[in-house]
Amino acid sequence: MDVTWAGGSSAIMTLEISAAAQNFCQADALMHLTCTNMPKKSVNIWLDRAKKAGIKNIIALRGDPEKGAEQWEQCEDGFAHAADLVRFIRQEYGNYFGIAVAGYPEMHISATSIEDDIKYLREKVEAGADFIITQLFYNVEKFLTWVKKCRQAGISCPIIPGIMPIQNYTSFKRMTSFCRTDVPKEILSTLKTMSDDDARVKAYGIKLGIEMCQALIASGIQGLHFYTLNLERSVIKILGGLGYVTLKHAVALPWSQSQVTRRSKEDVRPIFWANRANSYLDRTAYWDEFPNGRWGNSASPAFSVLSDYYKCTFRTGTVCQRLKLWGKTVDSLEHVFRIFANYVNGSISRLPWCEKPVQLETHRLQQYLYGMNMKGFLTINSQPRVNGESSSDAAVGWGGPGGYVYQKAYLEFFCAPHWVEKLAQVAHQFPSINFQALNYKGDMKTNYKNGRTVTAVTWGVFPGKEIIQPTVVDTEAFSSWKDEAFALWKSQWQCLYKPGIPSEHHKSWNVIREIHDTFYLINVVDNDYIQGDIFAFIEKVLSLST
Repeated sequence: MDVTWAGGSSAIMTLEISAAAQNFCQADALMHLTCTNMPKKSVNIWLDRAKKAGIKNIIALRGDPEKGAEQWEQCEDGFAHAADLVRFIRQEYGNYFGIAVAGYPEMHISATSIEDDIKYLREKVEAGADFIITQLFYNVEKFLTWVKKCRQAGISCPIIPGIMPIQNYTSFKRMTSFCRTDVPKEILSTLKTMSDDDARVKAYGIKLGIEMCQALIASGIQGLHFYTLNLERSVIKILGGLGYVTLKHAVALPWSQSQVTRRSKEDVRPIFWANRANSYLDRTAYWDEFPNGRWGNSASPAFSVLSDYYKCTFRTGTVCQRLKLWGKTVDSLEHVFRIFANYVNGSISRLPWCEKPVQLETHRLQQYLYGMNMKGFLTINSQPRVNGESSSDAAVGWGGPGGYVYQKAYLEFFCAPHWVEKLAQVAHQFPSINFQALNYKGDMKTNYKNGRTVTAVTWGVFPGKEIIQPTVVDTEAFSSWKDEAFALWKSQWQCLYKPGIPSEHHKSWNVIREIHDTFYLINVVDNDYIQGDIFAFIEKVLSLST
């Protein structure tokens, strides 16, 4: 993910967006850095911040002139050329950063000849650049000729073409004029026939983008860089036309790993945040260390942040979106039960506790979970029992090929207080079942006998590796998660309604308040991953309703 340099007082936005891309989107960020008004001291500061944030890739640019200036000028104790910036990064940081530089298939606007421009590009590569991303172009043949000249000049690193989908005629003319881009006559003439119809221009831009990319790939080009200008839909449609958007890579762990360097050895997390990964990442962003191999002692100073009350909220949509998802009014508890059931069957795409639609493995449990929710067990997390399935399985696999994965059946849900005693009563009849129940005040009911307990609920066996156990139920961490889980009833749902007038809003507000104030949050683990039946336990509990 390429993030342009904001510069000046807004430069922090570039760093924060790049860090967020790696922390919360699991995308490698390529952060821009320019020479414009940047003395060496400032360059050092920003590179140190980037390194601390786990950013590993920089695109080094000379940059544009300062706002209002007619020509670009070197600042005091700064760099005159991008090659100088590349050289400085290599001298100061060795090979920590992957460095990209810009290439100009139609020559930089300040260059005197294409040969001189290629000569300068080679200087940037020799200074330490790893790859080249080009300026936008629409003449594929001209680009390929330029690539050939670069290879003849001794530039052997990857050259990635810059593709800019045409969004509308006016912006296209402005951008190509500014960059002095050579646009083939047939493209210009086609665009002129539809210049007043943005929808047709955009559709043509997608068609042209697909054709350009196909020609580039057929010629041996092995990478594509899209200039989205924050308009991603055309890019997605181009990727769809190329057949790339359905590609799926194997996941190393059953949860998405952060790209931040400090977390590179992290391989264990509590299961409670499985559907709110961004929240967990934010809560633990400043830990001194991360669990590796086993979930460590949560009394350690490194783990202290997890026990703090979580105040920042990752909202699942705007107010209007949430009202559409969960109802403009909520007239009863049964209404809430149906909303949860509809999430399980796919009619609703998210809940406050679940940022995305149900996972593929949940389809195995769909029928049971739907029934639970309709009867008032409001499920927010689950996983099926798995006993030695292939690590390549589409639904439950992780960790790469050749391995076998295992899971204990797990359920997590809110329910009314009268069910908690029944859970405890029935648990005596199911020796493999452990449960823990907490209300928002922290009142606890459990059949764990040894106080704080850590139980592996997911593990895998792979060739040439020790057993990996990436997901656990930690009874102490559950207390911390409980605070967040109950807070979401208020911060994302109850807040949609105002007590008072209209009366429907007042009733809705009270329904959500009743759940927050009286319900318990329950987690259930069936330790028999071979023959256990966690839903037989739930059905036995529900049979005591009368």
